Amino acid sequence: MGRKKGVQFDEGAPDDFDPNNPYKDPVAFLEMREHLVREKWINIEKAKILREKLRWCYRIEGINHLQKCRHLVQQYLDATRGVGWGKDLRPPFMHGPKVVEAVESE
Repeated sequence: MGRKKGVQFDEGAPDDFDPNNPYKDPVAFLEMREHLVREKWINIEKAKILREKLRWCYRIEGINHLQKCRHLVQQYLDATRGVGWGKDLRPPFMHGPKVVEAVESE
């Protein structure tokens, strides 16, 4: 017996998951939930890496950080938009703070 050359992970969503009836197959439902959690953690870790690069860029560039680190700021903002728990099904324009309208009294 020899060692395998590489490890292959199943990175995709389950094939038998039905989004219209998610509770039809409980195993596919759990696999889909694990897939979503895994993707969420990957996005969070990418944002952390970008944040560290941005800190380093601010420290190195000093006063010129506004021009030199602009691309990292945009990447970081794009990476953090919609990342977090509880924002899975909402469209991106709804991720901001809630605005409460004033109610007029009679």
